[in-house]
Amino acid sequence: MPQLESRPPKGEKPPRNGGDPNFNWRGLVLFAIAIALIGGAFLFKGPYGSPEDISLPTFMKLLQTGQIKSDKPLDLVIQEGQQAKYLRGTYVRGKAPDGQEIVGTFRTPVDLEWNKDLPETLTKAGLEVNPKPESNLLASAIFGFLPFALFLLLIYFFFRQQIRMAGKGALNFGKSKARMLARDKNKITFKDVAGVEEAKDEVQELVEFLKDPKKFQKLGGRIPKGVLMVGPPGTGKTLLARAIAGEADVPFFSISGSDFVEMFVGVGASRVRDMFEQGKKSAPCIIFIDEIDAVGRHRGHGLGGGHDEREQTLNALLVEMDGFDTQEGVIIIAATNRPDVLDPALLRPGRFDRQITVNLPDVKGREEILKVHAKRVKIGEDVDMAVIARGTPGYSGAELANVINEAALLAARKNQKAITLSDLEEARDKVRWGKERRSLAISEKEKENTAYHEAGHALLLELLENTEPLHKVTIIPRGPSLGSTMWLPLEDKYTMRKNELLDNLVVDMGGRVAEEIVFGDVTSGARGDIKMATGLARRMVCEWGMSEKMGMVEYGEHEDYVFLGRDISRQRDYSEATAQQIDAEVKKLCDDAYSRAKELLIKYRDKLEAIAKALLEYETLDGAQIRDIIEHGRMLNPPPASGSGKARKEPPPLNEGATLSPDYPHGLTEAPA
Repeated sequence: MPQLESRPPKGEKPPRNGGDPNFNWRGLVLFAIAIALIGGAFLFKGPYGSPEDISLPTFMKLLQTGQIKSDKPLDLVIQEGQQAKYLRGTYVRGKAPDGQEIVGTFRTPVDLEWNKDLPETLTKAGLEVNPKPESNLLASAIFGFLPFALFLLLIYFFFRQQIRMAGKGALNFGKSKARMLARDKNKITFKDVAGVEEAKDEVQELVEFLKDPKKFQKLGGRIPKGVLMVGPPGTGKTLLARAIAGEADVPFFSISGSDFVEMFVGVGASRVRDMFEQGKKSAPCIIFIDEIDAVGRHRGHGLGGGHDEREQTLNALLVEMDGFDTQEGVIIIAATNRPDVLDPALLRPGRFDRQITVNLPDVKGREEILKVHAKRVKIGEDVDMAVIARGTPGYSGAELANVINEAALLAARKNQKAITLSDLEEARDKVRWGKERRSLAISEKEKENTAYHEAGHALLLELLENTEPLHKVTIIPRGPSLGSTMWLPLEDKYTMRKNELLDNLVVDMGGRVAEEIVFGDVTSGARGDIKMATGLARRMVCEWGMSEKMGMVEYGEHEDYVFLGRDISRQRDYSEATAQQIDAEVKKLCDDAYSRAKELLIKYRDKLEAIAKALLEYETLDGAQIRDIIEHGRMLNPPPASGSGKARKEPPPLNEGATLSPDYPHGLTEAPA
């Protein structure tokens, strides 16, 4: 097979002789030159080469035997600033096999005060003595410093390319790491953003300002300096910021909050200043700071002592945002899902003038998001995205994109030509509740216990008046649970009534109650139910004022996320006696729900048995089949059962549903493994 010729990118020179373009030939040549110069510096010792030190008695013996060469005068060297003197010359060391004399150099220390007759002796021997003062301090300094200078120069040139490739220059730590997305590469517009129509309307004027600034300036209006996008993870905050830049056709600088923080003190502040300088040079433009909570947290809430690099970076950001003028055309857009930890000085008007909330999409928004992501895959003609949208309440845009991708992978494993509705439904359940673990070995005793546990949840969901419709019950392990009971809301819900919450508590208790009624014993499988019920009851008492004894009072400051620095400095705002009353009210709600669940399941024990036996046979039942068992004592449309008792792999039809309120409990009860 012929090899394809790889060409370098446009604007880059191809490597010579097919070598590595990153190989530093210049450094290698300099290395060889440095080695040669250093060697020469050590070998070069003047016109006599490297002399041999001999003593004065040995010199006298050589003089008597005539080995001292008389054709050149002897040097009587006197070193400047020193009392030392020595004779320097040549002598015959011996003869070679061919009869040629082997000549060497010598150096003999002498003291003329002790050897006053030495000059006369040399004159009688026919040797001429030439006094020669010598000053070698400068030469010694040069030859001593030259090797080190050459070595440092070698290090610089040899490693300059490597340092530049690793860190883009050893002195560029203070440069901003913001990456600019050029206009021709940013193809994302508002057409690619769905499900956040209100947020798109709010940022539309930013686009109009970047396109035509004079439209606002002539009326004296001031465009917001900064826009802070707040919302749960995966709702499309970053995508919306890129769409603003793509719609306005301006440069887009993108940087993460963590890119400002470095191991060197002061680097973060320097990068902030450099980022704003780059923005002013490319104005009009957009600077997008993702996850700004990494650098914009409350000042003074850090744990431990010492200088806080994050606070210094935040101070630089505050100064820069307050110092530049929006008439320059630089707009700051930041995104975070933790607005509670941001410093108040960062959120004041004049810095981030506007906060845009990007919430989870409603049923219409989910349908639009699914259609956007479905353009990249092959969808079957009979697939209705509205059905999938109604069955995915509480899903973010990122989760919906994952549903489409998982469905495509599932269809590819089945060698299908297109994605079907059943693939999308299975992908939806996998994204939210985990993949079915059919290979998990479960004993018949545990399987029977799980069947009655889930049957208790399912029966109470259908018996109680203020609960959501049952969607599906399964005793096939999925994710961390051995069995699951799932329900979906019929309509959009943003608040919860007290009766609905009380009925949800009863449903949570159904699994443990069913185990106790049937087996006379309980297992640890209700751990998740207990945690869910306790959390719901405590919120009813402490946050929502649904306890008659405790009244409409909020006990404690409640936030969705924990901010450790603030929580340590904060003290509880109610007494120990009140805390005991709260605990008593929470326990009373849970006990009442347990008693009510026990009463209902004892009354409808026969239906509980029928649902559990059907689950043991088919493993997975949908809401309609459970209702058939309750109303008729049997299923009118039973799922096909295999010889091994495995239920059908296709998930049941979807109930119509919509978004869940943030306070709405998760639509799943489970028996954890």
